[in-house]
Amino acid sequence: MSNELLLSAAIFVVIGIVVVSIFILSKFVGPQNKEDKSKNTVYESGVSNPVGGTKLRFSIKFYLVAILFVLFDVEIIFMFPWAVNIRELGFLGLGEMFMFMGLLFAGLIYIYKKKALSWE
Repeated sequence: MSNELLLSAAIFVVIGIVVVSIFILSKFVGPQNKEDKSKNTVYESGVSNPVGGTKLRFSIKFYLVAILFVLFDVEIIFMFPWAVNIRELGFLGLGEMFMFMGLLFAGLIYIYKKKALSWE
């Protein structure tokens, strides 16, 4: 084996031992507050005693709106580099961006026609 491979293996082993020992030491040396039961209770949105079970079903509309938000929000990721390099891309880049935005607009029209964003 080469010296570099042996050295890198030793470094990984030492890092692993250090990380494991830090976790073990923090368990024994760190503060332990087992008397305070409020640390283990649920606290959500200002409600300390929630009402209802954890297996509550949500409408599929919430997930659909979330996925659509992510889908249409990603377009900004593609539009920003285009806006920065618009002069270098020229008319070909402009045409490609209009085609991209047209496809997104067609998708939005499709979603609107399917009434995916209407709440009842």
